[in-house]
Amino acid sequence: MKKFMKWLGLAVAGLALLTAAPHVVRADTWSQPVATIGSSLTAEQKSGTLSTLQNAAGVNNASQLTVNGATLVKYLNPSGSTFTESSGVWSSALVQKTDNGGINVKIVPYNGTNNITTITADQYRNAALTAGVSNANLYITSAVRIDGSGALAGVYAAFAQNGENLNNQQINAAQQEVNTLSSITQANKDKDGYSDKQLNNAVAGAKQQMASQSNNGQQTLSQNQIGNIVDSQLKQNNLTTIINNNQRQLIINLLVNVQKAGSLKNNDFKAQAGKLADSIQNSAKGLFDKLNKSLNTEENRNFLQKIWDGIVSFFNGIAQWIQSLIK
Repeated sequence: MKKFMKWLGLAVAGLALLTAAPHVVRADTWSQPVATIGSSLTAEQKSGTLSTLQNAAGVNNASQLTVNGATLVKYLNPSGSTFTESSGVWSSALVQKTDNGGINVKIVPYNGTNNITTITADQYRNAALTAGVSNANLYITSAVRIDGSGALAGVYAAFAQNGENLNNQQINAAQQEVNTLSSITQANKDKDGYSDKQLNNAVAGAKQQMASQSNNGQQTLSQNQIGNIVDSQLKQNNLTTIINNNQRQLIINLLVNVQKAGSLKNNDFKAQAGKLADSIQNSAKGLFDKLNKSLNTEENRNFLQKIWDGIVSFFNGIAQWIQSLIK
């Protein structure tokens, strides 16, 4: 009897612990989308921002989350930003979680004007992938001209509000990635043969390749291995002669950070990276068809050159053999 009472007491205690523990339910889709609104907007701008985002997403039931300086400090400062709690926030986002389809981003004009000056749609997508986001539609806008950092912080906050606290190290890696890719695009945007889509496709492709070679993060790739992957992706995207050595090293560094942060270990990372690369290519099909044709032409040229070199070498060998007989 005493033994029975002892086991009964343990069972009751265990049940009490289970019921007392906080329980977070993570669904593939949320009950409603979340609109993250910059705190520095006027009342009229907040209303206009919400309407702009909801119209773009085709919804009218988004819950609202205010993004302020404290949000920027929490999510962006650990990666090196210097926001304060009094920093202004204007750029805003609407996050719509889905159960498939990858990460999709649309920068929505506010009253006909695109006011996001620095971060591109594909940079948002790559950052979201690194941070651990999967299968989500993100709509970004701003009533005033601004770089767009506030909207990205809002995306992270929206996931936290729905019980999906993204890994801090991955968020830091994502922020470093945004800074790196935006700086490379700013430096090369006026060069012939360069586009932000090529750069982001190369990075997405590198992420997919890294996940594959590392067995989804179970093995650690060396910096040299990551460098080889970067070189392969730059070649495939016809960026080898445009990206300089310093920029190449910056890309390698950001991918090393992605690996260190644990992003490759996310169950869906490889598939999401593949979907991202496919989507980028489909969004600029003419550009990438031209690149593939150019790459194939170069490969064919190299192949024919090798054949010709072999023929020349063969006849040179015969000529040398004949000369040796004459001597």
